[in-house]
Amino acid sequence: MKIKDLRSLVKIITDTDITEFEIENAEEKILIKRGPDKEYVQFATPVGTVAPASPAPVAAPAAAAVAAEPVVDDKYETINSPIVGSFYRKPSPEADAFAEVGAIVEAGQTVCLVEAMKLFNEIEAEFKCKIIEILKDDAAPVEFGEPLFKVERC
Repeated sequence: MKIKDLRSLVKIITDTDITEFEIENAEEKILIKRGPDKEYVQFATPVGTVAPASPAPVAAPAAAAVAAEPVVDDKYETINSPIVGSFYRKPSPEADAFAEVGAIVEAGQTVCLVEAMKLFNEIEAEFKCKIIEILKDDAAPVEFGEPLFKVERC
């Protein structure tokens, strides 16, 4: 299956209430599962064939909560990107940023967006915290697990 077709399939699934979709033929197997936290796309080919690069997991736009992991300084933690994409601090170019340095954010509050495959995924704080530092520039590319914010629990 071509990436273009796979993207279309993921969009159709995200626009419906379907929570699991699976299709298999002699050459490949595709499994898409949705849940309250994330969507994952698994793409596999039988052993012995050349497999195309598997796409990264696609997080559901409204529910992509990111686990905060400790960094070297025990006083601060980070909010990390759950996917590869582009980091955005604002919902639109003319809007205010979701969070500024020094702001207190509540658990579940959106702190930024990460765009992946034309889908804007809301990244939420997993716990109440204070934004100490914003580690990425607006529209900067981000990798899976890359720190976006340095935060302090409140």
